[in-house]
Amino acid sequence: MEREEQCRRAAAAIRAARVLVITAGAGMGVDSGLPDFRGDRGFWNAYPMYERLGISFVGAANPDHFERDPPFGWGFYGHRTNLYRETVPHAGFAILREWIDRFGLDYFVVTSNVDGQFQKAGFAEDRILEVHGSIHYLQCTRPCSMAIWANTESIDVDLTTMRATTLPRCRHCDAVARPNILMFGDYGWISDRTSRQERHFDEFLTDSRGTLTVAIEMGAGTAIPTIRYLTEQIAARPAAAAIRINPREAQIAWPHVSLSLGALAGLTAIDAELRRSAGQ
Repeated sequence: MEREEQCRRAAAAIRAARVLVITAGAGMGVDSGLPDFRGDRGFWNAYPMYERLGISFVGAANPDHFERDPPFGWGFYGHRTNLYRETVPHAGFAILREWIDRFGLDYFVVTSNVDGQFQKAGFAEDRILEVHGSIHYLQCTRPCSMAIWANTESIDVDLTTMRATTLPRCRHCDAVARPNILMFGDYGWISDRTSRQERHFDEFLTDSRGTLTVAIEMGAGTAIPTIRYLTEQIAARPAAAAIRINPREAQIAWPHVSLSLGALAGLTAIDAELRRSAGQ
């Protein structure tokens, strides 16, 4: 009964809203088949070779590899590039787009994911903020300039060693290129693309102040709480509410909505309530 009540409250908030802010963490991709890196064990289940090497996710996602051993650095990020290119966004993305169309919602997406799944699912490029950058863009490792360009490279990876056999190169100086992603302990990331996205989002928030707004958060954990904090900041605005969907860490202060479900299951449950209440 508690879950049914939460779904009813979530559906009522979405029906009343004029603005939808979609916030998403790593859990958003799990239903698309992307690996869950929660804890070292989750990372090693996805990448057994790194367990044998004694390397954690933090250790693999380290910009130093591109300086000291580029084939090793690109082993991890090349595999992820190929994986994200092949991944099909799950049905939850389509549910969100259908709500936007059905209820005439203005919207913006804010995600800590670097996988480009929202763009692939048809969300407008100028309505997305990727706070950690995107694997689908490259920059120079030096960097020789502030240039950022699309990652169209074919990156072959030996999965037995997790080393790349091909290396993307800078278009301007031929040094090794790297993903335009904010890694751990990263002082070389060129943030210009993300900064432009942040300005668009700030303008969106300014223009929508005072308008009935719902922030719907999916798969954002507490280990790196950037997305959770943003959801709560939006929820604290006048005429705003939040819906937090998370299978393990769904807690959020009343009167906001908490659903202890995965992203797809949570969105499907809310959508079923919206259709039931509309007599569909």
